[in-house]
Order: sequence, then C-alpha cells, then structure tokens
Amino acid sequence: MNDTDTDTEAVEATCASAPSALTAANFKSSYKPIWCPGCGDYTVLSSVTKALAAMGVAPKDCAVVSGIGCSSRIPAYTTCYGFHGVHGRSLAVATGLKVARPDLQVLVAGGDGDGYSIGGNHFLHACRRNVDMTYLVMDNHVYGMTKGQPSPTTEPDWDSKLSPGGTGVRVFHPLVVALASGANFVARAFAGDLHGTAAIIAQAMKHPGFSFVEILSPCVTFRPEQREWRKMVRPATVEPTDDAARAARRLMTDDGFNIGVLYAGDRAPYPASVRQPRKTVADLESEFAL
Repeated sequence: MNDTDTDTEAVEATCASAPSALTAANFKSSYKPIWCPGCGDYTVLSSVTKALAAMGVAPKDCAVVSGIGCSSRIPAYTTCYGFHGVHGRSLAVATGLKVARPDLQVLVAGGDGDGYSIGGNHFLHACRRNVDMTYLVMDNHVYGMTKGQPSPTTEPDWDSKLSPGGTGVRVFHPLVVALASGANFVARAFAGDLHGTAAIIAQAMKHPGFSFVEILSPCVTFRPEQREWRKMVRPATVEPTDDAARAARRLMTDDGFNIGVLYAGDRAPYPASVRQPRKTVADLESEFAL
C-alpha cells in the first residue's frame, strides 16, 4: 500500500463519519435544485457538500465557480461564495480568483460541453498553469440543458433526432488531455456512488495544484441507456501513481468506466509564493480620484 492509498482510506473514513462540527446541511442553500428527475447531478451536489463538511472548510472560506449548463447551477445550491459565469469561462474566472485570494478553497463545477467544447482552451491552460484549485466535470456525453445535442464526449455512432446516424467524430478524452497538459491530480468518479465521489472530491481538494475529477453523471432524460452505467463502473484495478508516463499508458487502454484516482503528481502549484501587493486599495482609488 502506498501513501496515496492511505490518504484515500483516510478521506473515505472522514467522509463517511463527517466528524467535524460542520455537516453537509451547512453547505446546502435554501434554493431547491431543478434538475430533471433521475439526474446524476443531484448526487454530485450531495457529494460536494459532504466533502466540504468532511474537510472542515467553512462556507465563507470556499468559492464555487461555474459556467453554463445543467451542472453549472451548483453554486446557487450551496452556501459558499458563488460565481455563475459565462459559457466556457469558469476556469478563467476561478484562476483569477484563486491567484488573488489564495486563502480560499476554490471549486469549479462544469459539464462536458461547457468544459471541453467552448471551454476547451481554458481547460488546457488551467492544467498547464497548475493553480491550486479543483475542477469537477459532470460528464453525461450530451448537451442536456439545450435538449440533447451531441457533446465532445458523445460516442460517434450515437443516433438521435439531432444527429441521425451519429456524428462520426472521435470522442474527446478528458483524462488523457488533463494528464498531458499538466494537471497535478487526475481522477474519475461515478455520481451513483455518493460516498466514493465525496471521498475523491475531498482528496482532490486536499492535493496541491490543479486537481481534475471527471464525474460520470447520467442524463436519463436524453440518454436513458446511461442507467446501465451503474453496472459498468468498477474500481480501477491499478493503484494511483505519481509517474505521468505510467498513468498515460494506463489511460490509453481505459474504457471510461474505471473509477478512482489515476494520477497524483508532485508538481509545485502556481504561484510558488504569494508576493506582497505593490499598492494598497487606497493607492489605486487615489489614481482615479477626480
């Protein structure tokens, strides 16, 4: 058993017992989620609040940033600071926030369309910069909020009214891209496993640098066949590694349903140190005084 295995077991035990003074209820806002019945995002929200409680992060010390899409509603459903940004730009906003306020725990919530299509460029460079924040992508292989168009992770032969016969386009492999681009923590979870997903999210928050967690979150409205994912997911048969080359080899043969931490690197987060500001807020205000 390596150090990562020990950390995972410790986090799972913490999430299961939630011994801190905070509970998941402390992180749930009064707004009622309006996702479709059966959407996996309900469980992801519960996993997020459970992970935050287990980590002992007070709502005032956490910010949840999102873009546009079903999963991007999450900031409104928590009591943390929230920012609901424009389509595909959540990582840019979150990066600026974390660099300006390194004391905050920054979570970013998104979907496969928001994160990998219009937000794909920001995804690459967020991994490369390695700012200390956690990116959760709820992947359902479809644009759920805009009525079922194929997304970057949709299978090329998926037949629908909006893509008769399928797109014929090769799927985007987010974990491969994240690893190749420099993410310091790469994992996959399944929305149907509340405690397991909470444990992985907590471990991602705990790990320094840019942490990326792909969460398989079924859209039973437009992809009812995804109910079968519960039978298809399984714990990864290999241990996490800090060797990027080994992780890459494993990913190239991955079928998309191995659950767990794949890679936990040791690259130092950006910035290496926090410099003191050259000017105070008062100095800046004086420059604009009439």
